[in-house]
Amino acid sequence: MARKMVVLLPAILAAFIIGVLGLILAPSEVKNRDLSFPTGTIKIDNDTIKVEVAKSPEERQRWLMFRDDPIPLSSAMLLVYGKPDLYALWLINIQYNLDLIWLDENGHVIYAKENAQICTNPFDASKCTYKNTSPAKYVIAASSGFIADHNISTNSTMETLSI
Repeated sequence: MARKMVVLLPAILAAFIIGVLGLILAPSEVKNRDLSFPTGTIKIDNDTIKVEVAKSPEERQRWLMFRDDPIPLSSAMLLVYGKPDLYALWLINIQYNLDLIWLDENGHVIYAKENAQICTNPFDASKCTYKNTSPAKYVIAASSGFIADHNISTNSTMETLSI
């Protein structure tokens, strides 16, 4: 058993390091490729907000990675999941801090994180991974300041007008 570990441990460590370096050093044509998302409209309390919608696993995985310009405070990205669950967001390859809002299947805010810090050290994911505490079906990701600008609280609700 010890002999297997002597061989496996360096191989696993090398694969992890190569994977992280691949994410960090991705070619510019991968980082800057045009990946447009479908758009829609939601209403949070009395504010109507234009959103980019990420429904598929691929869209949710790509979401805001490699975007240089922050999303205007008048819009956001809406991640839509198939069923309510606990969903973690790792802010690797995100260029600016975010406000994150988790909502249940009825559109009630169940958890929000203002000014979520991006990953500056991919080897310490604990400082840039955020997770809801109750099952959520939707996550809103927006530029830092979005929550304050729209006066969003745990009493806020979202209505999907078109997604």
